[in-house]
Amino acid sequence: MDTWWFFPHLNAFLNGLSGVFLVAGFYFIKSGEREKHKVCMITALTVSAVFLTSYVTSKVVIGLDSVNFTAEGPIRWIYFFVLITHTVLAALITPFVLLTFWRAVKGRFEIHKKLARIVFPVWLYVSVTGVIVYLLLYQLFPPD
Repeated sequence: MDTWWFFPHLNAFLNGLSGVFLVAGFYFIKSGEREKHKVCMITALTVSAVFLTSYVTSKVVIGLDSVNFTAEGPIRWIYFFVLITHTVLAALITPFVLLTFWRAVKGRFEIHKKLARIVFPVWLYVSVTGVIVYLLLYQLFPPD
């Protein structure tokens, strides 16, 4: 068994956990519970940072070789659509997540709110699709 077998599982868990805190944070801000929202969003950001560290570490330790998706038929197109949109949006959203967070830290809540309306659904999409990619690649259609 590969020494570093746990990385895909850990990374999917972290992506999913980040998504849970994003949804909870959304719920709390809509309920007017700003402190709970703040805790959830800081936790989501922290978990995402741990994910990014783990993901980069896995690429350094294991190498950049990717696991091939071997399934055929429509699921292959679905997988690659989800993978590509996940990857592109993950790269694009990161600075906006940090900017949105920074606006909140500085107390600039009007601009924070405007940014969050765009950033939140994209960040959530990236978290959820990270788990979907993992499920498709490692659980439903595992590599040979």
